Amino acid sequence: MPNSREIERKYLVRWLPDKIKRSRRYLIAQGYLATEPGGRHVRLRKKGKAASLTFKVGRGAHREEREIKLSPKQFAALWPATTGRRLRKVRYEIPWRNLLIEIDIYRGRHADLVVAEVEFPDRVMCRKFKPPSWFGREVTGEKRYSNVRLANE
Repeated sequence: MPNSREIERKYLVRWLPDKIKRSRRYLIAQGYLATEPGGRHVRLRKKGKAASLTFKVGRGAHREEREIKLSPKQFAALWPATTGRRLRKVRYEIPWRNLLIEIDIYRGRHADLVVAEVEFPDRVMCRKFKPPSWFGREVTGEKRYSNVRLANE
């Protein structure tokens, strides 16, 4: 079970870059089994054919994250427990300056929302990051843009 600190920043997207057409793309179905105040939650996710259960603690750019891979049968057994706390999105992965930008285009009731997340190997790179021109306002740590909040709306 991977156990790590997640260091990432999240931005709104002004416009989609041309290279998105050539990027790796995944359909994501994600639901929450449990959420608590203070940023502690248990997420169930199917990304393409891969399924996982993830425990996260914290808010903002630095969080603890533990992830367990699930079989399709395990995912199917747990998925009904996320009813009312789900979201769907399409994720594009764009390599950029030795980093990976993940663009999420939400579906359903959040269809007008497009965000970009960048995960960093360390806090120094995180602080020094200069976003590309197609990024909009930074929304790291804003509850309004958290997947947990979006799934519960």
